[in-house]
Amino acid sequence: MKISFHGADREVTGSCHLVEAGGARILIDCGMYQGGRELDEENAQEFGFDPGSIDYLLLTHAHLDHCGRIPLLVKRGFQGEIITTTATRELARLVMLDAAHLQEEEAERRVRHAHRGGAAPRQALYGTLDALDALGRFGRAAAYGEAIALTPTLSATFHDAGHILGSASIRLEDTSGPVRSVIFSGDLGSSGRAILRDPQAPPPADVVVMETTYGDRAHKPLGPSVEELYQAIGDTFQRGGNVVIPTFALERAQEILYYLRQGVELGRLPRSMSVFLDSPMAISATEVFRRHPDCFSSRNQALFEGKQDPFMLPGLRFTRDVADSIALNRFVGGAVIMAGSGMCTGGRVRHHLRYNLWRRDSSVVFVGYAARGTLARQIIDGAGQVTLFGEKVPVRAQLYTINGFSAHAGRDELLAWHRALKPAKTVLVHGDERAMLSFAAALENTEVFMPKRGDAFVV
Repeated sequence: MKISFHGADREVTGSCHLVEAGGARILIDCGMYQGGRELDEENAQEFGFDPGSIDYLLLTHAHLDHCGRIPLLVKRGFQGEIITTTATRELARLVMLDAAHLQEEEAERRVRHAHRGGAAPRQALYGTLDALDALGRFGRAAAYGEAIALTPTLSATFHDAGHILGSASIRLEDTSGPVRSVIFSGDLGSSGRAILRDPQAPPPADVVVMETTYGDRAHKPLGPSVEELYQAIGDTFQRGGNVVIPTFALERAQEILYYLRQGVELGRLPRSMSVFLDSPMAISATEVFRRHPDCFSSRNQALFEGKQDPFMLPGLRFTRDVADSIALNRFVGGAVIMAGSGMCTGGRVRHHLRYNLWRRDSSVVFVGYAARGTLARQIIDGAGQVTLFGEKVPVRAQLYTINGFSAHAGRDELLAWHRALKPAKTVLVHGDERAMLSFAAALENTEVFMPKRGDAFVV
């Protein structure tokens, strides 16, 4: 086996790894770089390999930084088979089509600006047709724990990663010579979450390629995080303001809905509060979740069997239409507005920040990861004002950063997962270099490698 690295190497986004084994070339993920506009050019660069030479793409899960460049891969010549779980396929469809739409909108905006400035506009990275072409490359569906033959001597087995719906760690085994195995962690979830099962460790392997997003720190416990959410909402309503929650459409939106419902049932939140899920993709993703209770923890499977929807609560309204989203600006208080994107790099949440960020009676509650260079990170780091739609907006709202809702495993859980696999070699990816170095120092009885883009080694 030869493994080379083409993304998320000493950084958190853009996951993309290439395996050459058993006479086949297999790509693990093909994600988009996220964090700021300067990464647009990075996403457009060459992959570092010929897309037309790839036989299979194995997709760990449907987050944009793992699947966002698949349409570009197809546009540049990939004609192989994409294999993933059924739930990931459904969510990836939403993510890729939404990304294509945003790419097209951004290209149109650049054309207008270029005409005024006399410059040649930069083209969209890919469009809706490319995303549809990519969906046509999805083939066999993976079931957890069942090996899929890629060649006569090479197999892939997906294991539940507990990160988002359908997420997986992938174990490759090559028997063409001495048996060799490698595991790609994908993104690992945290145990004891509201909706999904706990992550499952695959059987041991020679090499483990694992994420280190939170390799240098543990998360705040979930229980106090839920209490902090309830307190933030209650205090904001007492001040007469709104609560804006920048929300990732996959997993985070559904988890927050789950706890809002639970808060109402426990009497911690008022039944009369208005809750708006103002994200077409999050609304569609919630429908996908409802179709896959088989991925849920046993407790939540029982809720569905009892005909109780874990994502529904009094006063919840879905706002798909732009007109309905704009109408939310009339709410001066008493509303919880959940909107994407979670890092505030685009989407409807930027409009809600424009109308609420300057108000001392309102609150902004961050419940997810904010990469360097994003608007969310600027606000969290204490910016006195930010630019929204060309306008300087002062930051006066009460800010909350609640880390306990992270869908990623913390340091201790990552270490426990690694110990169960007993690898001779460990490759650290998908994390800031500081987090990687901290995590590497805690590993025992394994050789540690932290690749840079383009690096490769043979198993």
